[in-house]
Amino acid sequence: MISKSISSVPSVRIRTLNPFPVDPAGKFVLYWMTAYRRTHFNFALQRAVELANRLRKPLVIFEAIRCNYRWASDRFHQFMLDGMLDNATATQSTNATYCAYVEPCANEGKGLMESFASLACAIVTDDFPCFFHPALYQRIASQWHCAIELVDSNTIVPMRCTDRTFTVAHSYRRYMQKEIFKEMPEFPVENPLDFLTVPKLEKLPSEIISAWRVWDAKQVAKQLRAVLLSSIPIDHSLTLANETGGSLEARKVLSRFIRQRLGDYSEARNEPEQEGSSCLSAYLHFGYVSPHEVFEKIVTVTKWTPSKLNKPNGKKDGFWNMGSNAEAFMDQMMTWREIGFNMCWRERNYDRFESLPSWAQKTLDEHEKDKRLTKYDLEHFEQGNTHDPLWNAAQMQLVREGRIHNYLRMLWGKKILHWAKSPRDALRIMIELNNKYALDGRDPNSYSGIFWVLGRYDRAWGPERPIFGKVRYMTSESTQNKYHVHSYIQKYS
Repeated sequence: MISKSISSVPSVRIRTLNPFPVDPAGKFVLYWMTAYRRTHFNFALQRAVELANRLRKPLVIFEAIRCNYRWASDRFHQFMLDGMLDNATATQSTNATYCAYVEPCANEGKGLMESFASLACAIVTDDFPCFFHPALYQRIASQWHCAIELVDSNTIVPMRCTDRTFTVAHSYRRYMQKEIFKEMPEFPVENPLDFLTVPKLEKLPSEIISAWRVWDAKQVAKQLRAVLLSSIPIDHSLTLANETGGSLEARKVLSRFIRQRLGDYSEARNEPEQEGSSCLSAYLHFGYVSPHEVFEKIVTVTKWTPSKLNKPNGKKDGFWNMGSNAEAFMDQMMTWREIGFNMCWRERNYDRFESLPSWAQKTLDEHEKDKRLTKYDLEHFEQGNTHDPLWNAAQMQLVREGRIHNYLRMLWGKKILHWAKSPRDALRIMIELNNKYALDGRDPNSYSGIFWVLGRYDRAWGPERPIFGKVRYMTSESTQNKYHVHSYIQKYS
């Protein structure tokens, strides 16, 4: 699966953003690292290496953090700063030139990327279908007179392989299984910079260095220690996450999951008082670990080969023939994670109420005026100030740690639907709280979870209930009867 030599990135993963041709007279090829913040298992970086070698031009890797992105906070900034240090270290002994920029105040970085574009032979960047990225790509397509390529390194099955939006997990699972059974998708090389054959850029352009505080790889460690988050105009109310960001930590988390948790994953992942999940979602969101690397590690530990595949049937058990625990994890990664990317890639209103299935919109609208015995607004939800101790504990875990336990995340959303003044208000509150606090928020996978609460990827359920209509119903009482939650409530109350 993983190539031992550099090869051309599959064309299905490359999207040309504008009609401008590659300029052989440019000073360098630029890889603009925006979503896949890693130097390994990265199709976008591999494509940039491919172009640099072909043009015989130096490769520059540029990573930046703006300060006015939506929900910017100390929590997310620090998580990205951790990753910058890893990337600077990983590139120092290579022929690539890594440089980083942390915007000190809003709009101070204006014009920086345009200056890079004016000097580059071509720009390669990350084709992430969520958050601010699609609007950014649309804006720069005509403004930057430079060849720009977007590369998909998001998923195992390339986003562009299908021309339909999948509305239920079973249909996507069956499609994915057929694709995998027919031919295993090509994987990126582990260390694309090992194949960079052109000399290193002697120094960054003076017109960039003089106008902006851009750091080269050697300066990053020293400069990051001097960064004062308190001086940057972002939200300082959020505590830092317990987790360290960056690709080095991501690989440790992956290794720890495989050693300690994979063996009972199918059962333990749903127990609130056990740490049974992979804990990889934040690292996948920030691009610190690739799904291809995760897949390869699971394959290795289970001694799996493609010859063990069973015939596609759309069922979540048995296709991979890896054993129940690895099979359960593969379904989360290969079905539930990737169906979210399918939605965001194909439907630009993925974060709107109108993107819900028609049956869900209809039943929620029909019950919008139902009497709500308990109602809370955003402030009460955010503070964990409800009558339900289990819900409050889940919200406090989100506020303090930037995550909610796997199973309780579903209950968390269902109760917001139950207690908000309307379904649309519930959606607004879920998006605001998730994207403000969760390390893995602002991601196709987290939008899948939010919209599942309202019926996406689900079916109509009976009996029809007040407020929920035909949307699946969940209660704290049933959760407490099913799982151990006493210590969880005590920990986060």
